[in-house]
Amino acid sequence: MAKTVRLKDIAEKIGVSTVTVSKALSGQKGMSDELREKIHALANEMGYIPSISRKVDIFSKSYTIGLLISEDNMTEYSSYYTKMHQKVSQIAMEMGCFTMLEVVSEQSEKKKNFPRIIADKKVDGIIVIGRLSGDYLTSIRENFSIPMIYLDFCNHTGDEDAVVADSFHGAYLLTNHLFDMGHTSIAFVGTIMAEGNITDRYLGYVKSLLEHSHPVRKDWVIPDRDLSTGEMDYNRFFKLPDEMPSAFFCNCDVSASMLIKRLNEKGYKVPDDISVAGYDNYIFPGLCDIKLTTFEVDTYEMGRNAIYNLIRKIGGERYRQGVMILEGHMVLGDSVKDLNA
Repeated sequence: MAKTVRLKDIAEKIGVSTVTVSKALSGQKGMSDELREKIHALANEMGYIPSISRKVDIFSKSYTIGLLISEDNMTEYSSYYTKMHQKVSQIAMEMGCFTMLEVVSEQSEKKKNFPRIIADKKVDGIIVIGRLSGDYLTSIRENFSIPMIYLDFCNHTGDEDAVVADSFHGAYLLTNHLFDMGHTSIAFVGTIMAEGNITDRYLGYVKSLLEHSHPVRKDWVIPDRDLSTGEMDYNRFFKLPDEMPSAFFCNCDVSASMLIKRLNEKGYKVPDDISVAGYDNYIFPGLCDIKLTTFEVDTYEMGRNAIYNLIRKIGGERYRQGVMILEGHMVLGDSVKDLNA
């Protein structure tokens, strides 16, 4: 029996994406006539036969995707979520979809005022970027039957679809790196339980400490934001301990930059006197003069999976249900001193 020719086979042979092949064969715009004719010719040559079990390919229809972001995540220093919003919008456009952004205020969350883009039925599906309150999201789900994907957080209710970074494992690897660099006294910067990501990164840090036979010291867990509001406040937090460690692992790069500022004020030089590691590999320009050692979250891959799953969910197709956890990678900078050298 001859092997069935897939869109992927055509895409690999011609050097384009599967989405491009799908659009060309379904008559969509977004490419030159020359490329379209080339794809059609190759498909005929390879004997491609469209599936009769599906009337249209999942990417042949253009959807309008709503993006919900908390007002707290769009502050001046929340560059990470700005970057993620841009990535998601870019990927959606590449897949032939449009996006509509609505920033949800704290007051709207408390009063459970529904997003206009949902209430007015302006979108086919929703991606929630960054955490919104569980009660608010539950209220939306109970009142509107709209496909929804959470991005960069999950509430662990057991019936939600989400794409998140592996914060626990990333923090574990980064703390291990500090030990490998000769540091045996390592503090953590971040308000535990303020956000799921911070807590996961703290737990990864704790695992590394325990495996290296080092106890967790309460005075070496440094809060960086308000527990209830999540607001990062340099004046209230980032208090240095009486006994200083040789290195700090910060839950995000913004916290790392603020800690470095505090250390400089107290006469410490980074990394000569104290080493500092961050997380995310994204920071607001001008906040830090030194290239941080950090752990990069693959925002593109997270956004791609969120969009892909949502499109399939909207179209009633099979998709990756539940919580999808994606890995990142270490980025070495100049903020950690090698004590072994």
